[in-house]
Amino acid sequence: MWQAEHVRARLLALYPHSQVEILAMTTRGDQILDRTLSKVGGKGLFVKELELALQDGRADLAVHSAKDVPMELPPGLVLSAVLERDDPRDAFVSSAYAALEEMPAGAVVGTSSLRRQALIKARHPHLEIRPLRGNLGTRLQKLDDGEYHAIILAAAGLKRLGAAERIRAYLEPGQSLPAPGQGALAIEISSDRDDLRDLLAPLNHAPSQAQLLAERGVSRHFGGSCQIPLAAYASYEQGRLRLRAMVATPDGRRMASADVQGTAAAPEALTQQAVRVLLGQDALAILEACRSDA
Repeated sequence: MWQAEHVRARLLALYPHSQVEILAMTTRGDQILDRTLSKVGGKGLFVKELELALQDGRADLAVHSAKDVPMELPPGLVLSAVLERDDPRDAFVSSAYAALEEMPAGAVVGTSSLRRQALIKARHPHLEIRPLRGNLGTRLQKLDDGEYHAIILAAAGLKRLGAAERIRAYLEPGQSLPAPGQGALAIEISSDRDDLRDLLAPLNHAPSQAQLLAERGVSRHFGGSCQIPLAAYASYEQGRLRLRAMVATPDGRRMASADVQGTAAAPEALTQQAVRVLLGQDALAILEACRSDA
């Protein structure tokens, strides 16, 4: 809802004489809170209902967390604009410890992400990882109730909802490589709505769009979803992108990684560079091991 209100405010600032209404919806991802996303269908559970509203004409546009958008969109739908990206990092939240490095053997860390699980296990195999679902308030309450010693959340979500003070430490990309699209908002519309495409064009942030294209390209190649630990993050500086990507087994024991650079004008070419590096490190065998364990 914060995201929808944010885009509504941006549109009204651009077009003050327009009327922008919000169609509030609850998705399956919001409703199923007792199982991990990897067990119930993946991130698409957060966008399907919104896409149906686009397809049947109840809504003109849908606002998504870019990391929740499946790599393949339904026919007739496109991502028309990517807003300037917020903080892409993961955040460490704990009342007892200041950092993962301080946590003793057997301490419990909560996360809903296989990506985070693999990255934590690779660096801190002595920690116990347990699933964590629910909205932000629910997750923080579970931490405060002592179910976990620490939890890992997206920094952008904590900041957007006014909970930045709960962050004890930021996990830099070298420590916890973000998910494709983490921290970015994407607007989805019907592909035949040229009128909307033109209206939304001023909201599109070209560097963030290039980052998203490079990251989603890696995920698309390997069939990225909640069922496999995959990370991809493209940082932007002066017209160039640095794309780092990773695939791993959930226990973090097997991992392939890539670190490539290129022009932001050709994010797809950068994707292909990263894919070649990952394939050279047996990424397909790693992903097959993930699927066998699922």
